[in-house]
Amino acid sequence: MSSSDLLSIGASGARAYRAAMGAVSENITNATTDGYNRRVVLLGESPASAVSSKFYKPGVSFGGVDVVAIVRKNDQYLDSAARVAAGNFENADARATWLGNVQTALDDGQLGVGQRLTTLFSAVERLASNPTDTTLRNNVLFSVDQVNTAFRQTGNDLAGVQTGIVTEANNEAIALNDAVKRVASANEALRRAIPGSSNEAQLLDQRDLALTDISKRLNVTVTYGANGAADVTYDGKKLVDNIVPHTFEVTASPTKTLSFSIEGQAVADPQSGSLAGLATSADVATQRVNQVNTLAAQYVTDLNGWHQAGFTSDNRTNLAIVSGTDAASLQMLISDPADLAVKDSATGALNGNLVKISAIRDTGGVENGWTAIISAHANLQNATNAEQKAAKTRQEQALAAQSDVSGVDLDREAADLMRLQQAYEGCARVLQVAKETIQSILAIF
Repeated sequence: MSSSDLLSIGASGARAYRAAMGAVSENITNATTDGYNRRVVLLGESPASAVSSKFYKPGVSFGGVDVVAIVRKNDQYLDSAARVAAGNFENADARATWLGNVQTALDDGQLGVGQRLTTLFSAVERLASNPTDTTLRNNVLFSVDQVNTAFRQTGNDLAGVQTGIVTEANNEAIALNDAVKRVASANEALRRAIPGSSNEAQLLDQRDLALTDISKRLNVTVTYGANGAADVTYDGKKLVDNIVPHTFEVTASPTKTLSFSIEGQAVADPQSGSLAGLATSADVATQRVNQVNTLAAQYVTDLNGWHQAGFTSDNRTNLAIVSGTDAASLQMLISDPADLAVKDSATGALNGNLVKISAIRDTGGVENGWTAIISAHANLQNATNAEQKAAKTRQEQALAAQSDVSGVDLDREAADLMRLQQAYEGCARVLQVAKETIQSILAIF
């Protein structure tokens, strides 16, 4: 081996280890960058001597070391598992959030329908003990109006939750379509990227980050083609077809339930991701609205049925006390305490009709109906919260497994940096020895 071979070998090693140290430096810089995958430099033996002398041919064809590729450390299986776990968590998290908002709208506190109904029945029972007391009569009318108000407030609050779900779903669709465009853009750039280059690694990071953003919203299928390009499919329809993105659309029905389409073609409801959680929440919110409206209509029927069966103190009968067909339309029909039907139609007892109000408090009554709604929703909320916690744990485990391969460990990078610095210093020493050798040879002449 000539001294010029030694120079080329030392120089190639210095260049290679400088590139490797550059990769370590990039890893350290991007240790907390979202979507960044750790880089390592793959080194290989140079295929031929870099010697240029026509009078000398080395006995061993070795010309030092080359940088073969910038290797991006990742595992597609772990990446896929992390995306699935993220989608499941976002689904549960969206449901936990919006079902919690539904629970708040139902308001089972002091100002809620349930408490107001109990107050109303208590007010009627107190009036039964002294049916001529004007103050107690006014308390009954006030309690009826408070029940009406509670129903209207609950209806308005549930409508607000429904509107919020629709708005959030549209925002999530916008974010999804942005991620779809980013995947298509990365696919196009990957066609021109040099395999094994730092640019290719950066583009693959961008591609995978966009795929994660998609999976957080929708349970898609991802397939990989030439140059690392990713095709994204949902319900048999392409969202990303190589470099062509397609638009995902959300539509709200008049009852505020959600339906979905891709470029105008209907697709099935999502099974995971935030859009799945929003679709389920929209269905539950609509169900609660229907239940509250049905209960409000029963309240009107039951209360009027009781009141119309009695007589006022001056023997007027068949007086309805409230009107409305749903929670939003409930209104008082009487405001004069003298219009309360307190007498029994059969016996004529002055408080006879008041004591009969217990008949509408049976197991099929409005009070029990309200309790059933609250209980059913509370059970659903508790189950969803438990699912959210479990999904969060699974996501953390999946991310930890992914990070073991793709993540940056600063201690490991520091150790690698020390090792590469020593290798670089060794290559510099080779160059020094080659230089001293050439100087010694020249000194002979």
